Formats: sequence, C-alpha cells, structure tokens
Amino acid sequence: MAGTTRPPSPPQWLTPVEMRAWRSVVHGTRHLFAVLDRDLKPHGLSGDDYGVLVALSEAPDGRCRMAELADAAAESRSRLSHHIGRLESRGLVERTSCPEDRRGQFAVITPAGRDLLEATAPHHVASVREHFISQLSPDELATLGEVFARIAPTLTD
Repeated sequence: MAGTTRPPSPPQWLTPVEMRAWRSVVHGTRHLFAVLDRDLKPHGLSGDDYGVLVALSEAPDGRCRMAELADAAAESRSRLSHHIGRLESRGLVERTSCPEDRRGQFAVITPAGRDLLEATAPHHVASVREHFISQLSPDELATLGEVFARIAPTLTD
C-alpha cells in the first residue's frame, strides 16, 4: 500500500514530551477546525468548501485543474470530484473541459461562488484571528509556520 510505513521492530514508543506534543497537535487541530466549521455554517459553507473556493479564487481566471485543486485543497481526487459536484449543484463552481487534454477538467469558481466567498471571508478571518492568531505570540506563529512548512512536503496521500 502506497504511503504505508512498517513500524520499526521493536516499536520506538513516544517519549512523554513527544506524546504531549503529538496529542496537543491532534486535539488542538481537531477542535480548532470544528470551531472554524461551526463559524462558517451560518454562511452555508464548511471549512472544506471555503478552502476550495479560496483556492479557485486565487487561481488564474478562477480556474484550476482538478488534480492541482485536490493538492491545494488537501483532498483526494475522488473526494474532490464529489465535493465539486456538491458545490456545482449549488451554483458555486462549474466544471469545464481542458482543451489541451480531453480527459482533463477544470473547476471554475462562478460569480455566485466568488460573491459568497467575498461575503464570508471577513467573518472567517475574524474567526481565525479569534481562535488561532490571537492565542499565539508573533514568534510562536512564525515557528508554527516554519514547522508545518517543513512537515507538509513530506506528506503524501
């Protein structure tokens, strides 16, 4: 199975410091994303919806190849396809064919998707600031950014 690593023999159990750090990351990120999702819900979006719309809004012409969007949104290609279908049924995105590759498709943010994103963004940023940014010092934010910038490229689906 791709991406699967075998545990070393014998197991190298986490030290108390490592375990505390790991559990804090798991607990903290799960709760943070749950709160951010809760704060997006009144706007009719989930955190995943918001992430897809942001990625499309930042792409040239508001469009992105599905494979690239899956990477940007941190979703599997299969899950993204279903996700785009749901956003498409709401009129927030549309799929278009790729003229260079007949099998390829683009996801494109619609004017309604852009309008919803622009209306929701100030509320989402305020939520991120309240529940994340304001909880950390500038040095802690910089360190956290560096840490996850180093970890992210090592992770594959």
